[in-house]
Amino acid sequence: MNETELKDFLANKLSYFRSRKNVSAREMSLAIGQSDNYINSIENKRVTPSIQMLYIICEYLEISVEEFLRETRSKEFYLKEINKELSDLESEQLEYILGMLKNL
Repeated sequence: MNETELKDFLANKLSYFRSRKNVSAREMSLAIGQSDNYINSIENKRVTPSIQMLYIICEYLEISVEEFLRETRSKEFYLKEINKELSDLESEQLEYILGMLKNL
């Protein structure tokens, strides 16, 4: 993961968990002892929090760092990956997999 991808990841995760807690970026910034625009700066990808600050953020959000950093993948991601794998199979194999899927 390069720096841009890391900033995107952190911004999206922070925005998600902050919204779930139903707290404003300003309110959260002040609650964790930072300037009023600190969380906004992370969500706008201008700042990357230190590891220590990430722990403080997670404590405030009442989640573990592990939960915060866990990569979640969308349904579209899985469908694209499955489609790539299926494209190399023979018709009989595809028929078998289709039958399995219908039984799930």
